[in-house]
Amino acid sequence: MSDSSTVSYQGPDVQAQLPPLEISLSRVGVTGVEKVIRIRQDGTEQLYYARLECYVDLGPQQKGAHMSRFEEVVNEAIGEVILGEATFRAETLAQHVAERVRERQGARRAEVTITARYPEHKPAPVSGINTQEIYTLFGSAVASERGTRRLVGVAAAGMTACPCAQQLVQGASRERLLADGFSEAEVERIFEHVPVATHNQRGLGTLHIGLPEHSDVDIDARVLLEIVENSMSSEIYELMKRSDEGAVVEKAHRRPRFVEDCVREMVRGVVERFGHLGDDTFFSAHQKNLETIHQHNVDAERFGLLGEVRRELATGEHSPTHVSRRAWLDGTA
Repeated sequence: MSDSSTVSYQGPDVQAQLPPLEISLSRVGVTGVEKVIRIRQDGTEQLYYARLECYVDLGPQQKGAHMSRFEEVVNEAIGEVILGEATFRAETLAQHVAERVRERQGARRAEVTITARYPEHKPAPVSGINTQEIYTLFGSAVASERGTRRLVGVAAAGMTACPCAQQLVQGASRERLLADGFSEAEVERIFEHVPVATHNQRGLGTLHIGLPEHSDVDIDARVLLEIVENSMSSEIYELMKRSDEGAVVEKAHRRPRFVEDCVREMVRGVVERFGHLGDDTFFSAHQKNLETIHQHNVDAERFGLLGEVRRELATGEHSPTHVSRRAWLDGTA
């Protein structure tokens, strides 16, 4: 006698049936999939709190995607990719998930995006006190008939000091010092030794590198983080002593930068640190500054192919078009 509480009926594969309207869909999938990923590093365990999005294109003769297969593939790929690895590469996991999802769903195209939050420890600039910082790691992949394109990225916070306000303050200070009897040479010496006040912004920099199908290069996310943090006026730290606070404020005011400067510095860092990457490599640099003396915030961005920006730097000629992330991932540019 069977247990009446057990459901044993296997109905038809509804997802594989014809839809009432035979039209293809650009993206169908699951979002908000949360996983905790554990990596063993130097005898310790590193945790990554990851959120995944998985999509496939859907043909006109398929009613729906098999949603349970997304979760199955994610779990399998985590086990295959992560076990035994010393470093978590979000783009590698995204690649494995995308390729398996595309195969399981019988799709022409599959896209996976991973966003992972994780801690890093770094010393404060003067005291050396150990402080924990939280960073964001991104990995994306698009698997299609021509292969898989990968995208790796990071996001980090920092601070910027406004150059415009600093020049205004310096100009007014110069007038007062000259009126008080200081010579021009003495005023210049004062400004060399004393950073001039300005207003600050808390900034969020994001940098992505996209690798085409034929590339077998691995990008070290720590290098991307260095580029992002160095692009701003100063790094920031969660825990600091007084000496550290003074050093951070002085460094920022000696390196005033607009939001646009931060993006250009990120681009400079990519060109200098990744000279071995091909011209068909994609990059995206984005900076958001949270204003302190305005109600609004400010944004700047540059994206495109490394070949585009290399030609700009070599010839001085502005590239008329910049390849977008969407166009690059889809291979339409």
